[in-house]
Amino acid sequence: MSATRSTYVYVGTYTANLAHVVGKGQGIHVFKFDQTNGALEPVGVAGGVLNPSFLTVDPRGRYLYCVNETKETAGEPVGGVSAFAIDPATGELTFLNRQSSHGGDPCHITVDATGSVVVVANHENGSVAAYLIKPDGSLGPASDVVQHIGSSVDPVNQKGPHAHSVNIDRSNRFALVCDKGIDKVMVYRIDRKPGQLVPNSPPFVIARPGSAPRHLAFHPSGRYAFVINEIASTLTSYAFDGETGALAEIETVSTLPSDYLEKNSTADIRVHPNGKFVYGSNRGHNSIASFAIDEATGRLTILGYTSTQGATPRNFNLDPSGAFLLAANQNSDTIVAFAVDPKTGALTPTGAVSRVPTPVCIHFVER
Repeated sequence: MSATRSTYVYVGTYTANLAHVVGKGQGIHVFKFDQTNGALEPVGVAGGVLNPSFLTVDPRGRYLYCVNETKETAGEPVGGVSAFAIDPATGELTFLNRQSSHGGDPCHITVDATGSVVVVANHENGSVAAYLIKPDGSLGPASDVVQHIGSSVDPVNQKGPHAHSVNIDRSNRFALVCDKGIDKVMVYRIDRKPGQLVPNSPPFVIARPGSAPRHLAFHPSGRYAFVINEIASTLTSYAFDGETGALAEIETVSTLPSDYLEKNSTADIRVHPNGKFVYGSNRGHNSIASFAIDEATGRLTILGYTSTQGATPRNFNLDPSGAFLLAANQNSDTIVAFAVDPKTGALTPTGAVSRVPTPVCIHFVER
């Protein structure tokens, strides 16, 4: 009889103040996940790391990588990217090393399916950096840095490029970068051996002007990509060609109720593991918008809006089984658990609420 698998939850936080947040976190908070109600049991905190806002873990669950979200380091206009080893017995973290992000305010990070390349998006100047992973899990110096150029229609938020996320497709061939400053989703081919990001052909898809594409999630089939647009508070469904890397818009829908007229910006997006539902977070309305996916066409039907029971849901995530959704309320210092109905997609609070200071990113690791 096999032992029961454990699931750990790693939460990135803000530890220092930025223009948009008062950082109160202590570092990367580590929890054990209760698979009966979504509650979090504290394990420890990896301290001494500056603003580890967004996290990713290598495919084998051995190493964790985070951005160090800051505009400046030692007088240079750059943030950082840090590597940690994960203790296989306890889930605790041991710092390995840190490299420059080669841009200000790095805000998103991912690792490819082979566990050989890490890619980071820098918000402040709209650049993307790639790093080769060493045999011990630490990061080498940046193997490539790509600078975006351009602007879009919003005179305040789109005066220049602002790369905000990077996602690698299921074939592990393409890296898609949402740049909210230039209203484009950039597409790169990954050349893993030298750690290079090669512009694809076609090199991007243009979003609707003023949309500000922020985060992206792939459908489990690989046929669709869904992008949440920060300024417009919309969600766009794209057909994705896994052979060419091309994106083609299917439709764009609002993430808000029609009668909501107050200020809002969207943040994150997730597709349920069963491929039937996609969820997006609203900051202002402070909700998760739920949509049904027509798996034959990629079109979306709104199912409803669920309060996150807190302020500014910067990030949320589904556990690997899809049974629970955890919402990180950045400005009210809570992570709230919801049960997910696999047939209807409905979200129901479980009553499990964890106190975490300025939580930003939630990442699950099964052992």
